[in-house]
Amino acid sequence: MRIFGKGENLYNMQIINLKLDDLKFYKNNAKKHTPEQIQHIKNSIKKFGMNDPVGIWGENNEIVEGHGRIMALKELGVETVDCIRLDHLTDEERRAYMLTHNQTQMETGFDIPALNIELEGIFDIDMTDFGFILPDAIELEDNPEQSVKDYAEIHKCPKCGFEFN
Repeated sequence: MRIFGKGENLYNMQIINLKLDDLKFYKNNAKKHTPEQIQHIKNSIKKFGMNDPVGIWGENNEIVEGHGRIMALKELGVETVDCIRLDHLTDEERRAYMLTHNQTQMETGFDIPALNIELEGIFDIDMTDFGFILPDAIELEDNPEQSVKDYAEIHKCPKCGFEFN
């Protein structure tokens, strides 16, 4: 397997716009996409825009990363999407990157005190639209016995009345 090293141009991405109908879902995509997650992606796209190009590979424009985004875009009735080509990868590298891309996103959770600080500054956006749950339901990775409430005082969203730490 090739290893990218110092001095190689690792950032030579070109964004191309393709029709969703010209993209092919990878039949062995191991990442699960629930209807709830697709709804959260749709909510994010509607609120913030589509800010993350989809990775595609090969002459069939097979999706390497972005299956959930494509599903959400189709449900939203969008016809085209920005993509980046990953044709510099071999078939083995494509498979490994697809799995790595998803695994590295799942390896860690949030820093709860930092999350609370960020949430304190969000007043007009309902973060539950994007899959955030009540802080009381978050299990702390470092100390599961400690309650989220131990980290900060309770705050109340002025818009919806949602209480959080």
